[in-house]
Amino acid sequence: MSYALMMLTAMAIDLSFGWPDWLYRRIGHPVTWLGALIRALDLALNHDHASDARRRLAGVATLIVTVAAAALPMWALQSLLPQGWLGILLGGVLAWPLVALRSMHAHVAAVAKPLTAGDLPAARFAVSMIVGRDTTRLDPAGVARAALESLAENTSDGIVAPLFWGAVLGLPGIAAYKAVNTLDSMIGHRSPRFECFGWASARFDDLVNLIPARATGLLFALVSSRPVLGLRVMWRDASLHRSPNAGWPEAAMAAGLGVRLSGPRVYADHTAQEPWVNAEAPDPSAADLRLGLALYARAMATLAAGLTGLALIWSLT
Repeated sequence: MSYALMMLTAMAIDLSFGWPDWLYRRIGHPVTWLGALIRALDLALNHDHASDARRRLAGVATLIVTVAAAALPMWALQSLLPQGWLGILLGGVLAWPLVALRSMHAHVAAVAKPLTAGDLPAARFAVSMIVGRDTTRLDPAGVARAALESLAENTSDGIVAPLFWGAVLGLPGIAAYKAVNTLDSMIGHRSPRFECFGWASARFDDLVNLIPARATGLLFALVSSRPVLGLRVMWRDASLHRSPNAGWPEAAMAAGLGVRLSGPRVYADHTAQEPWVNAEAPDPSAADLRLGLALYARAMATLAAGLTGLALIWSLT
């Protein structure tokens, strides 16, 4: 069965419908189910009085249990799928909730609309839904910068990476990736509670995103109006980012739009003095945010074309 065609089907369904609110109200979402499991394992295994070694071991167990809980049911379902187009369609439906194509665009567009209209408080509120930093003091450039950084990083984490692992390993691959990414977002923090317990999840998340993050950066660079510059800046500045992966799509988007990203950012309890990416460029504006969404759309169309090509190659083998 062509996993690439299955993932292409999931993209098409998500682009058409997203994850409807009425469905979320009734059954939630696979990520919320994973979140509930991770919270339960955290409470059961991550004891404050335990040694660092025991907390690391508990974190490894949490990683294994969560990934298995996501991947094994999908492996069983995939084994039951019929061959041919019906199996591909059903597989696409099962993969659909794990692709965030439509919601990614919607969340960033929700920032761009009030920012373009000059409604800074509304833009700050909208961007607070997609970033972890303190947004209450952001100026318009800071809002645009935060939204573009989220768009770049989450295109990799929320779309390219799950589709990549789905195309390689099918439904167990996309489900396992989503479990790892959810673990990293919930417990992969350098805080007193999660420094040891979330260590394994954070490192494994870095590993499974190595290829997708660089592929996302390549997509952004190639579909921009400055492909050569995009590739050069990505190669030069990606390592400036605190994450081993997020800098690749972020640097490519910065160069593609001709703006600077990253830089100092304020969180609830500290200010992170991050270096600038594409530092010689100006700050982004509301117009750049809309250009970023257009760049995102072209990148996703190119990704769909790539999956189509993989499916055609599979059909000829």
